[in-house]
Formats: sequence, C-alpha cells, structure tokens
Amino acid sequence: MDMSRGINDPLGAGDPEPNEAVSDRPLDVGTDERRMHVRAYNHWVSLLRGRAYPSIEDLDPGNIADFGAHSVLLDFSQGIDNPAIRFLGKALREETDLDTSITHVAQVPSRSLLSRLTDHYLQIIANRAPIGFEAEFVGTRGHNTMYRGILMPFSSNGEEIDFIYGVINWKELVDAATQARLEAEVEEARRSVHAPPVAAPVWADGPSAGFDASDDLVVADVPDDSSLADRLMLARESAAAARASDTRSRSALYRALARSYDFALAAESNAADYAELLEDAGLKVQARAPMTPAVKLVFGADYDKTRLTEFAAVLSHAKRSFVPSGGLDSFLDTAEGGIKGVVAAERAWRRPAAKPDLFAQIADELRNRAPIAHVDLKADGDFVVLLARKGKKGMDIVAQLSDAPLTERTIRKAAA
Repeated sequence: MDMSRGINDPLGAGDPEPNEAVSDRPLDVGTDERRMHVRAYNHWVSLLRGRAYPSIEDLDPGNIADFGAHSVLLDFSQGIDNPAIRFLGKALREETDLDTSITHVAQVPSRSLLSRLTDHYLQIIANRAPIGFEAEFVGTRGHNTMYRGILMPFSSNGEEIDFIYGVINWKELVDAATQARLEAEVEEARRSVHAPPVAAPVWADGPSAGFDASDDLVVADVPDDSSLADRLMLARESAAAARASDTRSRSALYRALARSYDFALAAESNAADYAELLEDAGLKVQARAPMTPAVKLVFGADYDKTRLTEFAAVLSHAKRSFVPSGGLDSFLDTAEGGIKGVVAAERAWRRPAAKPDLFAQIADELRNRAPIAHVDLKADGDFVVLLARKGKKGMDIVAQLSDAPLTERTIRKAAA
C-alpha cells in the first residue's frame, strides 16, 4: 500500500491513504533506488547546519548530478493550496511526459508519476519533517509501476516551510505472464549454477528498508578486512535508512545499531584511523562515554541527543555483555524490553551504590548500648532529649524536649 513515514516523528505520519491502484504486495524496486533516497536524505541533512530546516538558498537541484533529474521543487511562498513547480528534473519530466506549460501542482495529471510526489506535500507541512513513501500504481500509460519517494522541507527564513524538495525513482513492471516466465527462467538458472561468494558489501538500505517483515532483503555485512571508513559508511547508510523509514521500524533500527556496534569494535583495533575520523568530524574521545563519539559519527552529531545517549548506552551494554561483532541485532531481538530494556539495564549498572546511612548506623548502635540509668517516663519516639539538674542524689529530670533536629544532633554527639 501507499505508505508515508515521518523520519523524525516517532509516532509516524498517519495512516496510509487508500488507493485502489496501489498494490500491497512486497516491493522490489532495487538497490540503486533505495540508496538514491538515502543519498537524497543525507544531502538534506548536510544542508541543515544546526537549523530547523535547510535554507532554500543552499539548494541547487539543477546541479545535483546524482538525483537532480529525478526531483521536483515546490514553492509555497504564495500559499499552500496550489504550490508552484520551480524545478522539474529531466528524467521525471520525460517519464510523466509533461511540458513547460505545467507550472503548478493543480495542473499535474492525477494518474502521473509526478502526482505520486505532489499528493504527499501536505503531510510535510503537517509533520514538519521529511517523509519517505513507497507504492505501486497503474500510470497514465497503463503500466504497473513501483516507486519510492522522499519529500524534504526547506525554508527561506529558517522558521517556516515554504519550499519542498522531492526525489522519486521508479520501475515499470511487465505483465503477469511475462513476469512468470522470467521468474521461471531465473529459478532454472539459479538451480544450475553455484552462487558465487560475496566479494564486496551489498548495501540495500533505503527510506523504508526493514519496515515490513515481508520485505525480504538480504543484506551482506562488510568483509572483515574492510577499512574502518568502509564500516562507518555502511553504518551511516543503515542509520539513514532507519531515520528515513521511521523510528517505528524496529528491524531497520536494530540493523543500524548492529553496524554501529561493529564499527565501534573495529575502531578499538584501528585507533589511528578512528582518531582521524573523529578529528574530521570535530569529535573527541570521551572517557566516561566511550561509545558516544562512535554513535555520533554514524547517526550525526546533530541527531536527537536523547536518542544518541540511548544508542551509546546500548553499545556500551553490548560490549560489557561480550556481544560479538555481528551479533547485536540478535542480542536486541532477545533482550527483555528491547532497546529500552537494555538502556535501563545499562543505567542501573552505572548507577553508583547508595551511600550508607550513617545516622541509621549510629541510631542502631545506641539502641544496643547498655543504659546507664532508667527513668519511668513516657517517650514519644525511639529517642528523646531530657534536661536534668543536679540533685541531692544524682540528677533530677526537669524537662523532656520534643525537638527533632536537637534530638538528631544529640544522637550524633552521643556516638562520637
């Protein structure tokens, strides 16, 4: 189904919109398409520079060779009812067969690929955060098409969203008979040859990687002899995928944390390379929180500080529990309470032991001390302060003082 997911909104962007032309079977748009949206999102993050939204002045879609041809820029400066189309990439224009007369969203044909992007723009305004979405639909040419899209907010004044930049990629499907024949041929070919060993990492993360258990992707880990920078890149792609798919995607987040953990373990045996990566990112080693710099390298120093702290706690707990490299996702799957449970366990372990109650020890000692005299008076508590004067035979008690602070001070002095 057509699903939109808020990247920085843990509660999600709302329920999917019904669409009779959208299929609910698993999508397989491909690795390049998935990674395109990760790269688009990473580009958006790189333009934030500590602001709530990137400045529209910093965006130049016409000069983005990677995904500019698959993008559209919407201008809301004159209102949100019918935003203007300020830029339409060549590939997207040719796919939708639109000419330069189409200048506003209201003119976009309802069954065109471009409408798959423009139909979601109000959700950006409502969520105030990027959203990623994926679906399958029948286009204007009658072809069944799968697509993945991402929409990202921009601002001209740093406070309001008045521009939205969208990137979309797609793949047309063949008819059912042709698809069945191709699948049969592929299966026959698979059975007749041995699968070659994986010689390089396969990165198949994207804005919705791991969101649904039916999305049966096989993701190979980076080889053991890969550089620390390669491990960091792989972890960053998984982190971007987890953010772009929605923090509700447990499997995507677990994968990102697992690769962050593997990177942190590898960094311990590559101190020089790790120090260089930290220096490039303007980060420093933290003796009291050793996993925090690694987490910041992966998820970004501008990521939510509470989440960064939690992620660092997860990695620290895993290391203290001797979780091996490549095993954190399985560890989290079986941990009671998942990430929250692991964070709570790590915080409990770090919490300093309660200091002994010295006053309670003193009071207990006085309770067991042998009395030096007995007076037949009613006492209001365990301990009371009596005022006595010298009498003809010993001391005569003249008052019983009900003063808690005075009683406590007297108890402490008596034990000295």
